[in-house]
Amino acid sequence: MPSLHPAVAEVRRAVRTALTGLPEGAVVIVGLSGGADSLALAAAVGFEAPKLGLRAASVTVDHGLQPDSAEVASAAARGAATLGLDPLIVRVQVGTEGGPEAAARDARYRVLRDAARDVRAAAVLLGHTLDDQAETVLLGLARGSGAGSLQGMAAASDLGGVPLLRPLLDVRRTTTRDACAAQGLEPWEDPHNRDPKYARVRVRETVLPMLEAELGPGIADALVRTAAQLREDAEAFDDMIDETIEDIVEHAEAGIAVSVAALAANPPALRHRIIRHVVASEFHVSLTRTQTLEVARLVTDWAGQGPIDLPGCRARRTGAMIEFTGTGSDAATPASDLGI
Repeated sequence: MPSLHPAVAEVRRAVRTALTGLPEGAVVIVGLSGGADSLALAAAVGFEAPKLGLRAASVTVDHGLQPDSAEVASAAARGAATLGLDPLIVRVQVGTEGGPEAAARDARYRVLRDAARDVRAAAVLLGHTLDDQAETVLLGLARGSGAGSLQGMAAASDLGGVPLLRPLLDVRRTTTRDACAAQGLEPWEDPHNRDPKYARVRVRETVLPMLEAELGPGIADALVRTAAQLREDAEAFDDMIDETIEDIVEHAEAGIAVSVAALAANPPALRHRIIRHVVASEFHVSLTRTQTLEVARLVTDWAGQGPIDLPGCRARRTGAMIEFTGTGSDAATPASDLGI
């Protein structure tokens, strides 16, 4: 018997690890664009899922952003069927909020979430690779994002109550292409992946190769290691916040309040994370570092300054508390989201 191609073996091994432990008989959904990464993922899931007693399906989102998008989606679905996956195509209207990339991504994730809920899927799998992770970290660094962005993508996260798995985060993009070629699969080449008007494409095509040329090989791996270390640090901070939060917050009219004394007693890094956590949990928005520091000044540099307008809420100092209240239609959600 001919030996299994190393690229195929690597992708299958990563998928097997991700699927192991899911309940027998459950459905897993692959987000399939037809590109090499998602196609290699679909092929591996089609091979590994039945061996673990799982049923496999694919969801291809037709964003309608290119003239041949319907044909591309149909081809991806046909390919999924030949690989043993039950295919579904969903056409969406992509908005404009946040730019075309962000709007398309949001639409895609909503479709995947809804499809997974409809069939009570045990997990949604996406084909992001090590190279995607490195690009995400480098983009976050260039934009001055905080540690949360520099952590990159998690191998396992939550998509509206459905487990979201990225089995290929330790697999190089060249490996997924080799896996497709070894299995006779013809991936779709998204023209957007070559369009330099997108920052991610410039990072992929120009910035990372330049860094490799000037600083030596291994830049992508180093960025991914950095993301993993930051994620470990963030998890430790999250545990500390979970232990602290119940003792320092209390209900307030149309919002929530946090003890000034308790915030002041914590080191800046933890203080800032608590502020961001409270706002994110109550009002479902993320604060920038500048906004976070302005709120922290209500604790450390109080001089009678008035309320601070934030996305979806307002922060002000009231006696010994920092009070966060909702604004307009972005009213606060129950404080039970914070565990109190």
